[in-house]
Amino acid sequence: MRRFVIGDIHGCAKALRSLIEAIDPQADDELIFLGDYVDRGPDSRNVVDQLLDLKERCRVVALRGNHEIMLLGVALGGMDDTIWMNCGGLATVTSYGGSLRKIPEKHIAFFQELLTYYETDDEIFVHAGYEPHLSMREQSDDIIYWTHLSSDVPPPHKSGKRVFVGHTPQPFGQVLDAEHLVCIDTYCFGNGYLTAMDLATGDLIQVDRHGFVRRDPLADFFEQIESIWKWLRRLVRPKPTKAE
Repeated sequence: MRRFVIGDIHGCAKALRSLIEAIDPQADDELIFLGDYVDRGPDSRNVVDQLLDLKERCRVVALRGNHEIMLLGVALGGMDDTIWMNCGGLATVTSYGGSLRKIPEKHIAFFQELLTYYETDDEIFVHAGYEPHLSMREQSDDIIYWTHLSSDVPPPHKSGKRVFVGHTPQPFGQVLDAEHLVCIDTYCFGNGYLTAMDLATGDLIQVDRHGFVRRDPLADFFEQIESIWKWLRRLVRPKPTKAE
């Protein structure tokens, strides 16, 4: 069984599709999503469709992000939509045909059933962050969903477990790995990538919002060296002389 943790998608359906193709999950694999499936990117509806289909293919653990909270607050709770619209909500409404009334019931059910956090014997998965001295049951919604990481990452959680979060976009597609804390929101909807981390090996798969898989920079370097070497060999190859 393989296990992957996946960062914020934010409506980037092409990135999600290419990422799933690259992972090629089997029935006993586990994919853990850290929330923020909607808003900002162009096709939130298709992102949810893909996640629902993925549940038929492998084990999916889907956490709630602050953007799903805003969506449900507006769609079902009568919350004013001003803040949500300023946080990319218009792109989500557009993907559903211009009206929240067009959101399918199975999508609403998906949003309502999202988990607050996911905890194993060795790991904690949560959307935004944690208070180090509190158990996960004691965490406030503000910390779990809304608070961004500062330049000084929080100390290890009292459980000693490694914590995986999203929510705070990391620049240049670089995962923040502080050993006890890993942030894999790598700014897919901007100029970054949607990131999946293999929890057994630490290997990354990254895809940009257009669906292109990011190549290993070291592999690119050696491929360029090989191309230059082949070009030089052709350049210095002696030309055949004409027979007299």
